[in-house]
Amino acid sequence: MSDNDGITHDLRSREEEYFRRKDRELVEKLRRAAETSAARQALETTSGIHDPAMLQELEALGFTPDTVNLLPLVPIIQIAWAEGGVSEDEHALILQFARQRGIEAGSAADAQLDLWLRERPSEDVFARATRLIRATLDHREGEGRQWSLDDLLHHCEEIAAASGGFLGFGRISAEERALLGRIQVALKER
Repeated sequence: MSDNDGITHDLRSREEEYFRRKDRELVEKLRRAAETSAARQALETTSGIHDPAMLQELEALGFTPDTVNLLPLVPIIQIAWAEGGVSEDEHALILQFARQRGIEAGSAADAQLDLWLRERPSEDVFARATRLIRATLDHREGEGRQWSLDDLLHHCEEIAAASGGFLGFGRISAEERALLGRIQVALKER
């Protein structure tokens, strides 16, 4: 009978350990869900986007509450990469625009911007970001931090003209002009 008591005790110990482990996993899952919810709420507040699908797309693109301020810079970065690389003049102008948007040197957003200026983002990033920018232009919360569509397009043109041309002629290349047109159409689609 003592062997059965040992087996029963061993089974109870294993069962108790199993349920303790399941409880810890559940608590951890709930903690992660709360953190995700808080991060999504912060992203919603910072971006001005309230559509859950669009917030999920922002997250999928890697935007956080600390980096979402970069979103309007994406078409500007796309223009800078139109001819295969970002020139020093374009780089300096993009940094100026970033500082105007409150992106501080050394911040998470600044690190992401630096990466985008060294390594070209994919076409998918550019396309998806453009849709999200259009949504933020439609929902103008935090207007002090937002650019209008005209401001954004003007900044794109400034980047296109930043390093092109000779003696003021041909400042915007054919590739840049075509891309400017596509960005304008994409941002104005409703």
